[in-house]
Amino acid sequence: MKLSHFDNLLPEVIFDAVETLGGRCTGRFLALNAMENRVYDVEMEEEANRVIKFYRPGRWDRETIQSEHDFLKIAFREEVPTVCPIEDSKGKTLFESKGLFFTIFPKRPGRLEPELTEEQLVRLGRYLARIHNAGEQLKSAKRGRLDPQSYGRNSVKYLMDEKLLPPGLAPTYESWVHQICDLVQEDFDGVSFILTHGDCHAGNVLWNGDAPYFIDFDDMLYAPAVQDFWMLIGGDDEFAMKNMDRLIAEYETIRSFDDRELRLIEPLRALRMVYFSTWIARRREDGAFKAAFPHFGSERYWQEQIENLSTQLERVRMAKNKDGNC
Repeated sequence: MKLSHFDNLLPEVIFDAVETLGGRCTGRFLALNAMENRVYDVEMEEEANRVIKFYRPGRWDRETIQSEHDFLKIAFREEVPTVCPIEDSKGKTLFESKGLFFTIFPKRPGRLEPELTEEQLVRLGRYLARIHNAGEQLKSAKRGRLDPQSYGRNSVKYLMDEKLLPPGLAPTYESWVHQICDLVQEDFDGVSFILTHGDCHAGNVLWNGDAPYFIDFDDMLYAPAVQDFWMLIGGDDEFAMKNMDRLIAEYETIRSFDDRELRLIEPLRALRMVYFSTWIARRREDGAFKAAFPHFGSERYWQEQIENLSTQLERVRMAKNKDGNC
């Protein structure tokens, strides 16, 4: 599937879209840091600023985007600090203009935290439990599934079909991906899949004082619960693992956690490496992606990916040996 660009997203289109819910824009707006979609902080004449999000054309259909909004409403009822879309008089939150789906949010102040404190980990662990409680209430949302087939085999097939790797490197890269998928497939068998945030890294948690709120549920999908844990922690050193233990301990004050999912951390990390390259590849003609990933597609880029996958394959093997699975 070829994804479209935002060629028609001119200032007047942005202002007209924001005024869908009433009010008038001043003409001032600020592009916020976002690559997949286009997000703008728009100043209003007589009310607080609004944040408008235009979804990348061709990526999600209406039903898939609506599932994000439904999830946010349920999460809010579960006392998860999120920012819900603004509704119109009929309760509608998803709109369309010039072939672009868009949603409008109230602006909320927030900052990123480069390093989490003990108290912040306590809060995040409990909120993750509530997010997953909300996710369990949507059993059949139109969302994908994170497993070796979707993130691994399907991703590498796209890269091979598009012939995006140098001929001398393609067989090696493809081999590493399939070896990883074959090795970890059994680890996913019998694991519960729930609707998760999916992309719950530290950049998608903003802080207002001591209170966090979760943003950007655009990539939510069905996955093992541990997907949101390892993404939030990020690292894999001793300090990171202590933080992981703290998150899980607080999570379990509200919701049980299956310790067997910990064996999925390294496989999930490997699958994300493959998926990330494919994510860039599908958007390689977008100017924002060209600027952010100038070396994508070069022999150097793919050589680095092969080296990273080789290292990750060894990490997966070591983790399985440690768990007694090999």
